[in-house]
Amino acid sequence: MASARSPRRRLAASVALVLAVTVGAGVLASPGATASPAAATGAPALVPMSTTSTTSSDAVLLPVGAEVVSAGETGHLTSRKDDTGATVLEWRRTADGSVTPLGSGTVGHDSGSDTVVTGDGGSVVHLRDMAPGADWSASFDLAAEFTAGAKLVGVIGRNLYVKVPTTADYHELWHLTEVDGAARKTKLSSGAYGMDYKVVASTGSRALLLGTNRVFSGAGFRTHFWQATMTVGSDEVVDRTGVESIGPWRATSTGALTADYTARVEYPSAGPRIVVDGDRVHRDFPLDAGQADARVAGILGDTLLYGVPGTADGQTPAPLYARSVTDATATPYRLLEHHSSVAHAPDGGLLVRGATADADGLFRVWVGDDGRPAATLVADTGRVKALAVTGSQVPATVDLERPGAIAPMEWTLTRADAALDVTLTHTATGRTRTERLAQPASGTRFAFTWDGLLDGASAPNGAYTWQVTATRADGSGAPATASGGFRVTREANPHDYNDNGSTDVLARDASGVLWRDDLLDWPSEGGIETAQRASIGRGWQIYDRIEAAGDLAGGPVGDLVARDTSGVLWLYQGTGAGNFTARTQIGKGWQIYATLTGGSDLTGDGRADLLATDTAGDLWLYRGTGSATAPFAARVRLGGGWQVYREITAVGDIAGGAAGDLVARDAAGVLWLYQGNGAGNFLARVRVGSGWNAFTHLVGAGDVDADGRPDLVAYGPNGTYVYRSTSSATAPFSRLTTTLYTGEGTAFDTIA
Repeated sequence: MASARSPRRRLAASVALVLAVTVGAGVLASPGATASPAAATGAPALVPMSTTSTTSSDAVLLPVGAEVVSAGETGHLTSRKDDTGATVLEWRRTADGSVTPLGSGTVGHDSGSDTVVTGDGGSVVHLRDMAPGADWSASFDLAAEFTAGAKLVGVIGRNLYVKVPTTADYHELWHLTEVDGAARKTKLSSGAYGMDYKVVASTGSRALLLGTNRVFSGAGFRTHFWQATMTVGSDEVVDRTGVESIGPWRATSTGALTADYTARVEYPSAGPRIVVDGDRVHRDFPLDAGQADARVAGILGDTLLYGVPGTADGQTPAPLYARSVTDATATPYRLLEHHSSVAHAPDGGLLVRGATADADGLFRVWVGDDGRPAATLVADTGRVKALAVTGSQVPATVDLERPGAIAPMEWTLTRADAALDVTLTHTATGRTRTERLAQPASGTRFAFTWDGLLDGASAPNGAYTWQVTATRADGSGAPATASGGFRVTREANPHDYNDNGSTDVLARDASGVLWRDDLLDWPSEGGIETAQRASIGRGWQIYDRIEAAGDLAGGPVGDLVARDTSGVLWLYQGTGAGNFTARTQIGKGWQIYATLTGGSDLTGDGRADLLATDTAGDLWLYRGTGSATAPFAARVRLGGGWQVYREITAVGDIAGGAAGDLVARDAAGVLWLYQGNGAGNFLARVRVGSGWNAFTHLVGAGDVDADGRPDLVAYGPNGTYVYRSTSSATAPFSRLTTTLYTGEGTAFDTIA
């Protein structure tokens, strides 16, 4: 033991250390037990104490990362990390806020006094009186005072309680202090089979001790868990009388001691619990999974304080709870929204590093006027704890063209104990997507990964706004809001009517209602799914041909042409909102054609063209102009003999050629491929396959599966399928299942 005093009383190096040992009579010898540590002679080498100067501050401020370690009458000890990551212990004086760094040790102990007790995590322990005008200090090397493996298990003022190994399994409890400049050591345990000890609470004059010892019975044994109260600084044996059997405890167990109550954390097989005992009360408070690591902070009046400590930065909420000991029906409530460390003051109060809804720092907790614990801020970190949105990471542009494309979005709040409501709004249509983020992804960072869907369908192109509203988890305080914007981009799809890049398929039922089914872009489990269905309107039975014609009028989405029974062809321009403008007349005399098909660029000029076969079997090309008033140039004859086909379908470039292609189905159900040559005509036909008469309608549906190639939708009484293009002229399709028109194989007379 090294001790430092004023110069006139400083110990000389030759002063002998005094070992005071009190051994109880009738001690049983245990198997393999060894004798107590022998008295030490001679003075060990001095362990120097820091003499770093004290600095003052006008304001009582606390570093954000500081934890409270110990509390005395004139100040408190804190621990924090400096810029290099090293641990810094500092004494903070209450009267003037001055700070004294301690250069001795990196680990502090809760002494409940102005004596700070520090160490390095090993066997050396330093003591220093921080009261104004005091200059006492001392150091002990527990390995030298006792034996290797001696461990500090309790600190009360200048009194140290040490667990000393005797064998691999057994330990003794010793009291170590300084008297007249010399070490005074007293053995407090009497049994030979003591295993573990921990001082978990103190009133300053009395202490609560938890212990374990082994009890032998025949060839076997059991572990006995017990508690006892002892007088601080006395030589009384602690494990002989006044010992009370308790449930299992652990090295992490904590407790409380007042004039009326004792409390401790136990870990029986049924699950962890806090046990409170008093003259007229016994309470078992089970701890659920979220509270399994709870610590007892103390008992103030008739209220137990407990919780699972967090960290000083408060990234994850760790409330300090209060619960009545006397009222069995009372429910716990939050005294502090967050806490990370607790120190016990000499007057029985607590200093708690924590936070409320409005403040973050060090709180003094004492009994209020209403008899319940109250928390008062005594040192402020200056960190704003009011709920606010402090940052956002939302991409300026969201490209949803890639299969499986997503948009990660993040917002940072000042607090983690909150929920965040996110609303994405498409500016043009007012359609929204809302999500509630009930908890942060990490720290105070709330993350939302947008899958590109809006109202269950692919999100449309254009400008969007985002709005977030944060609310406290307990409903307290004002909400916090933030907003911003971004854009969604999708490539144009000639078969898209609501500007979201995904294919829309049109169908007319027997009553004349025209329906639009929006498909999801990307195959799910090998198939194409329908996102949603919407009615475009009634009265479409006046037309005998309805064709999706691609972008004829130079807009961002596809258009529609329809021929009435008198042969007039009408143009319906897509609005981008899933419906069409009022019709405009293209021309008369179109009743001469048996088939019409459009939506594909056959000439390589980037515009959608139209093909028609007349009753004589001639095939005609109507080149697109991009004009809404005259969408087609004069017709050009491509050839004859097309009367052999019951249906022709412009499908786009499915074979990897120069321009859009055409498929034609003959009367026998054989499907033929005509590759576009880029000049408005076609190469020699290639047989695709037979059996296509199982379908009543074949539709060139644009890029259904977002792979960059146009696809075909086949509808019939036995089912609907998507034929994905392969860019191969010899095997241009591979079939996918779809939920489109499931069970509706005869419900529609027109598909476009």
